[in-house]
Amino acid sequence: MVTDEQIRRLFMLVNKENALSTAAAKAGMTAKTALKYRKSCALPSQTKQPHDWRTRPDPFCNEWPQIVEMLQVNPGLESKTIFEYFQRQEPGKYQDSQLRTLQRRIKYWRAMEGPAKEVFFPQIHYPGDLSASDFTHMTSLRITIQGILFDHMVYHFVLTYSNWEAVSVCYSESFESLSNGLQSALWELGGVPRRHRTDRMSTAVHKDCNPEKYTARYMALMRHNNLEPERTNVNSGNENGDVEQRHRRFKNAVDQELMLRASRDFESRETYEKFLKGLIRRLNAGRQERLNEELKVLRSLPRRRINDCVTLEATVSSSSTISIQNNVYSVHSRLIGERVQIKIFVEHLEVYYAQRVVERIPRLRGRDGHQINYRHIIDWLVRKPGAFANYRYQANMFPSSYFKMAYDELRRQNPLYANKEYVHILKIAAYNGESVTQSALRWLLSCQKSLTAAIVEQYVHARGAETPVIDVKVDNVNLVDYDALLNIELESVHA
Repeated sequence: MVTDEQIRRLFMLVNKENALSTAAAKAGMTAKTALKYRKSCALPSQTKQPHDWRTRPDPFCNEWPQIVEMLQVNPGLESKTIFEYFQRQEPGKYQDSQLRTLQRRIKYWRAMEGPAKEVFFPQIHYPGDLSASDFTHMTSLRITIQGILFDHMVYHFVLTYSNWEAVSVCYSESFESLSNGLQSALWELGGVPRRHRTDRMSTAVHKDCNPEKYTARYMALMRHNNLEPERTNVNSGNENGDVEQRHRRFKNAVDQELMLRASRDFESRETYEKFLKGLIRRLNAGRQERLNEELKVLRSLPRRRINDCVTLEATVSSSSTISIQNNVYSVHSRLIGERVQIKIFVEHLEVYYAQRVVERIPRLRGRDGHQINYRHIIDWLVRKPGAFANYRYQANMFPSSYFKMAYDELRRQNPLYANKEYVHILKIAAYNGESVTQSALRWLLSCQKSLTAAIVEQYVHARGAETPVIDVKVDNVNLVDYDALLNIELESVHA
């Protein structure tokens, strides 16, 4: 086959050589071929005809109308699915090697005659105008804390102009997580953009049947920070595409850093959060120039942050529990029948009575959970030990595996008195210390000695109860002492 380079060489030699055959021989072709290209004055690439004919029969010629009908009814059908369907319909007619032929033909049909594809329209972004945020799950990265899988999410905040971003670790798409994440991002940024966009998360946006677009709490958060709220349309994640794209790139960056680190395990949550902050700092370092443009036009921060909590009220039930957001928590039995105030933070609850914090409880995730502290009810449980056998929250009455092993051993030794003996052991733990009581149980179980509440109590008293935490009291400072110091300093200056 003659190349373009050979023909170019021929055209140069024709003017130098006396005979066309000599020029053709030097260009590496026959005289006949040289004569053809000299007459056409065109290169081979210019005269080459496209290959638009089949070299073998189309094996799907008869089935093609049915294939087109299937694609028109269900555009999402894959070529392999259609191919396997015809293999089942006519066994032995189609070989696996013919799959590529069908894939290619369906690909051409979709490009020429198929339905129109979704178009994404690039937007013009302006400095300090728009921010976007959303939650994203991090489970796929398989991060662990001391070997235990850390099932969590992050709240992700992005400025659409500079792509400056901030993240905060959370466990659910709660309003408290949204409020804390948004305000932390704004205070780290040092300013407030004009608008803030979210998807239709239930913590911020009402359903369309509601006359109000946004929830009251979310609107209060927006007003406090001088932000104009925006939401995406239903099933239109692309409208919040900036933060969705940053989700993917952020998680990919985390994954790469974890590979470099050669470990996905962290000593504590604080260590993991420090790791994320360092990564975000490095990602934002390359956006400083565009960020500076935004900082010039950002609005001022409010004078203070709004509280990242929700305040509710509840009456303590006869079981010494309160129900908060479909989860059950215990409080001290002294509060039964009393009305208490509960402040719900991102990761804990604070229970107030008479304007004082009486309990600080870790917040449960999800719904229908329960968190019962045996210390809250032990005074009455020892009076009603029979209630322990079928107590609804019995699983919460075992502070550690040794307590559960002790209860099982008591049931084996004397089932009739097992509940009574065990609740007395719980009372010993409540009043003398859980760790020293556990030590007693561990020693008795390992020595296979008789296990009773009396023996456990003797062991605890022999070891001594745990030293209680001492409240340090600091006396008020007398301001007269400071005046005396100032007078001494002035005298030394004049001297």
